[in-house]
Amino acid sequence: MRPLALFPAAARRAIRGVLTDIDDTLTLHGQLPAVAYASLERLRAAGLLVVPVTGRPAGWCDHIARMWPVDAVVGENGAFWFRYDREARKLVKRYVVGEAERAQRRARMDAIAARILREVPGCAIASDQPYREADLAIDFCEDVPALPLEAVKRIVALMEEEGLTAKASSIHVNGWFGGYDKLSSARLMMREDFGVDLAAARELYVFAGDSPNDQPMFEFFPHAVGVANVRDMAALMTALPAWVTPSPGSLGFAELADALLAAR
Repeated sequence: MRPLALFPAAARRAIRGVLTDIDDTLTLHGQLPAVAYASLERLRAAGLLVVPVTGRPAGWCDHIARMWPVDAVVGENGAFWFRYDREARKLVKRYVVGEAERAQRRARMDAIAARILREVPGCAIASDQPYREADLAIDFCEDVPALPLEAVKRIVALMEEEGLTAKASSIHVNGWFGGYDKLSSARLMMREDFGVDLAAARELYVFAGDSPNDQPMFEFFPHAVGVANVRDMAALMTALPAWVTPSPGSLGFAELADALLAAR
């Protein structure tokens, strides 16, 4: 990972959009500071496409799509994306898996959750689980005392034993049935809703993130940026971003926004 200051001005000037994780990328100590929200506003006002790509639940993403200065939001690690059509005053929802199949999968996850809680002391069902439609979230440090990385690895292993795709964020381990992830759904969204082939235009978009579930994005985008706290979970990763900000969380995201806007 190279310092953000070395990100070439010409490459920054060419950027057309910013896709970003939320937890510990836009947030700091569990909150969304004004500097992060203002950075989203500034980027969008400058004409850049702005899309959070998060592990957070459908209930949160409904609010984000409607109320934040964003063009769309990908949620639950790629289970869906929501976009608010302001002209039609309508929330547009696009799910990767149909409603009946999602219901069947949720029923199977209940037993998996019970096993994880038995076998990994100290973890808990994430407090935002009631607002989820497609995945299981196990909390290892948001609302419980922080567990060691070995416990996080054990949660991932148990999910994978049960046939789930499992990804660790900075606060939860998320598990779901199916092969989608943040990247696959972001690519589908960009093609269907914005007419952009990301495979051909990947150098024109930045992804900002900080944790293992961001790895597909880090690997795909040549100008992926990690906020400084990406180093905290680097031991769980095999793919790291090209650039890293001086500061953590929302402060680092604001540094990225400043760098992009200064080059325009």
